Amino acid sequence: MKFTDGYWMTKEGITMHNPVEIRDLQVEGQSISIDAACKNVRIKGDTLNAPLLHVDLSSPRKDIIRVRWTHHAGEQAKGPHFDIFPEHGFSPEVKDEEAAITLTSGGLSVKVDKQGPWNLAFTNYGKYATGSRSKRTAYLRTQEKEAFFREQLDLGVSERIYGLGERFTPFVKNGQVVDIWNEDGGTSSEQAYKNVPFYLSSEGYGVFVNHPERVSFEIASENVSKVQFSVPGETLEYFIVGGETLKDVLANYTALTGKPALPPAWSFGLWLTTSFTTDYDEATVNSFIQGMADRDLPLHVFHFDCFWMKEYQWCDFEWDPAVFPDPVGMLKRLKDRGLKICVWINSYIAQKSPLFKEGKEKGYLVKRPNGDVWQWDMWQAGMGLVDFTNPHAVRWYQDHLRRLVDMGVDCFKTDFGERIPTDVVYFDGSDPVKMHNFYTQLYNKAVFEVLEEKLGKNEAMLFARSATAGGQQYPVHWGGDCSATYESMAETVRGGLSLGLSGFGFWSHDISGFESTAPPDIYKRWVAFGLLSSHSRLHGNESYRVPWLFDEEAVDVLRHFTKLKSRLMPYLFDKAVEASQKGLPVMRAMVLEYPEDPTTHSLDLQYMLGDKLLVAPIFRPDGRVQYYAPEGRWTNFFTGGAIEGGKWHTENHDYMSLPLLVAPNTLLAVGANDQKPDYDYQDGITFQLFELADGATATAPVYTLGGELVYEAKAERTGGTIIVTAEGASKTWSVQLRGISSVAAVEGATVTANEQGVLLTASEGSQRIVITL
Repeated sequence: MKFTDGYWMTKEGITMHNPVEIRDLQVEGQSISIDAACKNVRIKGDTLNAPLLHVDLSSPRKDIIRVRWTHHAGEQAKGPHFDIFPEHGFSPEVKDEEAAITLTSGGLSVKVDKQGPWNLAFTNYGKYATGSRSKRTAYLRTQEKEAFFREQLDLGVSERIYGLGERFTPFVKNGQVVDIWNEDGGTSSEQAYKNVPFYLSSEGYGVFVNHPERVSFEIASENVSKVQFSVPGETLEYFIVGGETLKDVLANYTALTGKPALPPAWSFGLWLTTSFTTDYDEATVNSFIQGMADRDLPLHVFHFDCFWMKEYQWCDFEWDPAVFPDPVGMLKRLKDRGLKICVWINSYIAQKSPLFKEGKEKGYLVKRPNGDVWQWDMWQAGMGLVDFTNPHAVRWYQDHLRRLVDMGVDCFKTDFGERIPTDVVYFDGSDPVKMHNFYTQLYNKAVFEVLEEKLGKNEAMLFARSATAGGQQYPVHWGGDCSATYESMAETVRGGLSLGLSGFGFWSHDISGFESTAPPDIYKRWVAFGLLSSHSRLHGNESYRVPWLFDEEAVDVLRHFTKLKSRLMPYLFDKAVEASQKGLPVMRAMVLEYPEDPTTHSLDLQYMLGDKLLVAPIFRPDGRVQYYAPEGRWTNFFTGGAIEGGKWHTENHDYMSLPLLVAPNTLLAVGANDQKPDYDYQDGITFQLFELADGATATAPVYTLGGELVYEAKAERTGGTIIVTAEGASKTWSVQLRGISSVAAVEGATVTANEQGVLLTASEGSQRIVITL
């Protein structure tokens, strides 16, 4: 929201009050409390008829500083509130000197000048990060008596801002106006399904605005050297998040708001759905599944979209008996084929649903101020909205899900959660404006809890569309309604990378686009991108997405990349564990891995899959692609050919390929199973070694399907000798030297050669291989 008229003036009807001088300063425990006058006080009369703004500076965790501004403290603090997880036993340091007072939290500090113009200055590990100077913090009143708090933080020359949720607009947010307000706008607009009031700076810090209501951001758009954010009301709270690296900043932010859960390994396989408005019954479903099997297309999850329930009755959580007369038997037959099952749900109860009357009578549905049930006819006729602030309603909703899990359902696609009304009353008295964004958190939490309760920890996962801050705790999320075009494929990439820099570890999208039917060319290019994403789902609107309906080559392409992903699962699951422990996304913007390289700061048509694989999707029918590789020698995973980094490359690829490059000094864990994602990763594992420099070390952890570390392989090079150890390995393992065609001597392994280089298989019981080049 903009309050100024150019640089010099405020808009007509706006009154602005800025902190000018400190009138009182107290150190309370390990926090700083300051009262600031909004004008210079020379005589006692200057204290009359003017606001006094209060700010508290504190730290809930190492490397995080909380700033809380208050004007009138009597305002009711209605919920909901984001969950904040403080660090037990942590205390910052406060240094009170004559000219300034400083609060230090780990490597992050905030300094307040006691004399002169108002100034907050944040330093992150010895480097100035950002700050709020004179006339930047403001309490504002409109002529309609509406109150707002605004902050403007410094934005340096060449500094770039990322994140703010899953945004399909340009990846670098500088110059944009962003309202944190969940909406169902597809992937081709400035609206977003997942709005997160957190941004990440290329200068190595983050800012989290701790307000679930609408937060308005002006990123170098009202004042071109500032990031501005504003909220309605009498308070403003935000956190500056520091760290030694951008990865540390994300780790600290997700420690504050919640780490992603670890999804089950099976969820990383290929998903196939009925699509949305297509006709289907058990025979149709079986034809697709058998068609996949007949073509040697590994399939791991089958999803039933909306019409598994009877039309006009969503949600009643009952299989349409006219279409699925034996749901229990059908699910058993599908699961006997090794498939996991997902079904579509949302948080609405249609009037024709048998559950509507019960929900109305028991107060389980959100109400209007006059006590009526809130309803509308969008989506399904007479939809009411489940009130997840009512614990009895939560239990009621969850009980229906428990019944489905007992029937054989493994996960739920939690659709919608964005179109939440604000002219309503909630059971617990929550502010309906704050609930608009926060509703999705309660919705997805309720569903995730059931799956974790029934299936166990690390076996629960969703396929969710909406989210806000903290929503990363309940993975997985997908990118919403994209179209079957290259442009939409590109905006999908941008959305996923932005969400990853907002604390979300796992993300997916509708391969080949949800709206319309892609031509075979786009389908095949999107398959490559989709299978080199965190999670991979074939889904559409009015047509099926099985590959043979596009062309026979599409079958080959899908088979190739599905099997590739299964072989990469030891590496990908390592990155999944890392996401759950550190909050780092599996799909990473280049800037996250290479922040010291300014060329990476704006790259949004390529990404790192984990920290070792560079992926550049192809967005042209002629197969031409331009991508940038950072410094070092990068190896093409498919061909073994090496390129020099630090520059751009232009290549042409057929449908069975795309730039998939392995970073130098990489020990890449590749599995022996190309049929499914959930297998014993240590059984027959091969560690592929790429461009290990003299004096360098590379590691590759191996995990169980439960996320427990089995052992960590390590490769070390000294001159012409490479030693690879796998202490704790109890099954056969191998080392493949990529880019090296022969060796002089090997200890602890048998040697064979193939088109990819030299393969060394550990001798029985050996956990150490010594290679002389």
